[in-house]
Amino acid sequence: MLDATLKTQLKAYLERVQKPIEIVATLDDGKASGEVKSLLADLVALSDKITVVENNAADVRKPSFLITNPGVDTGLRFAGVPLGHEFTSLVLALLQVGGHPSKESAELLEQIRGIDTPLNFETYYSLSCHNCPDVVQALNLMSVLNPNITHTAIDGGLFQSEVESREIMGVPTVFVNGERFGQGRMELAEIVAKVDSGAAAREAAKISAKDAFDVLIVGGGPAGAAAAVYAARKGIRTGIAAERLGGQVLDTVDIENFISVQKTEGPQFAAALERHVRDYEVDIMNLQRAKALVPAKEEGGLITVELESGATLQSKTVILSTGARWRNMNVPGEEQYRTKGVTYCPHCDGPLFKGKPVAVIGGGNSGVEAAIDLAGLVKHVTLLEFGAELRADAVLQKKLRSLPNVTIIVNAETTQVNGDGKKVTGLTYKDRVSGEVKDVALEGIFVQIGLLPNTDWLKGTVELTRFGEVIIDAKGHTNVPGVFAAGDCTDVPYKQIIIAAGAGATAALSAFDHLIRH
Repeated sequence: MLDATLKTQLKAYLERVQKPIEIVATLDDGKASGEVKSLLADLVALSDKITVVENNAADVRKPSFLITNPGVDTGLRFAGVPLGHEFTSLVLALLQVGGHPSKESAELLEQIRGIDTPLNFETYYSLSCHNCPDVVQALNLMSVLNPNITHTAIDGGLFQSEVESREIMGVPTVFVNGERFGQGRMELAEIVAKVDSGAAAREAAKISAKDAFDVLIVGGGPAGAAAAVYAARKGIRTGIAAERLGGQVLDTVDIENFISVQKTEGPQFAAALERHVRDYEVDIMNLQRAKALVPAKEEGGLITVELESGATLQSKTVILSTGARWRNMNVPGEEQYRTKGVTYCPHCDGPLFKGKPVAVIGGGNSGVEAAIDLAGLVKHVTLLEFGAELRADAVLQKKLRSLPNVTIIVNAETTQVNGDGKKVTGLTYKDRVSGEVKDVALEGIFVQIGLLPNTDWLKGTVELTRFGEVIIDAKGHTNVPGVFAAGDCTDVPYKQIIIAAGAGATAALSAFDHLIRH
């Protein structure tokens, strides 16, 4: 099942296992069960601490397997064959059940152990989803730490009937005790805060009690991370408040243009950013969304940042690096059918539309790449571009036009998402040349039309362009004294990771210069 290289790497990891592991497999005669059986045989061969038994209970998904200790039920189960992006989740589950300690903070681990409510989590994932492992791994860890918590990670592509009956049109999708809990990437602390109702208030009080910073960075993507490292290296008190460390990089699949790194994936790059920031004395406040910026009342005074949690922070200087988000079509039906056929991640959600007709909105690089990827999975792809021609690179357009199950429509203005009340059934578009209105029958719509800066909370405080971008000069200054900005939330052209990182460094150096001059 596993190749020789992977076996060698896995054997080295499994040497860290401290306690015996028992895997309880529930199988049938299907092909997937055969793959699970082969995978488990490889695991047994690689570690003398792993044993496998079969228990073909009628009320358990097949194929699936429970990872536990002899005589103990951890409640950690995989339903399917956890390869692809989920292979890492399998390895971590084995290590954690085997007694290898988690790297999460002691405070968060203790909070998980203290949850006294029975929670039965189910996560539907796809093997090509790069956001799913974070959710699967978080819930697996919770089930290992707390006997009140169970978790089953379910391959949505394998259990297609469940996906359809539960109307799942995006992954990861999480249920708890049979009710929908959440969808999309979630971090461990975010999940814990959601089930521990008092956690947010406690964290807000702790944040508000912090002393003023010399530099406070709002946003944790490449620009924010670079700003934090450069500021901390100056020996000044540095804080970073971020809705999620890594920012939009977490939603990026392949990164091949960050110089000196030939190829990586977004989540791995984001993890590297976080590790680099944590190498320095930076006060990191994660899962915090900014609500308002209050400029200093007098020269040399403190700037205030209000957070949606109710907390407030003060600093002598502030660097805005809140990045951008996917742009919406803003047409009737889009919001109603979000996660019910309208989606923004072809890599994550594509497998859920296997054999079905879908559309991609947008003819730039991201749209054309999405259409190419989807064409190998779905029945048919209709790509709609607002302009008179596609804007993607010529090599991508050539590849797209070679695919037999792709239709390209230009001069197409999408005017409505259609549905039956539960899920998408199609879309309506207007031909911008003839004015004719046409309908296309579809089951999925992948929106790929660019980015929108996360600056709504800054309106009326700092100067913005008509597109909502923060206006800065060559050194990252905004029009507000002591407030700087960097990255995709600004009016700097070419929204690229490497440009954002450089701009973050510039803003931090400018903030330091401001401090020593004032």
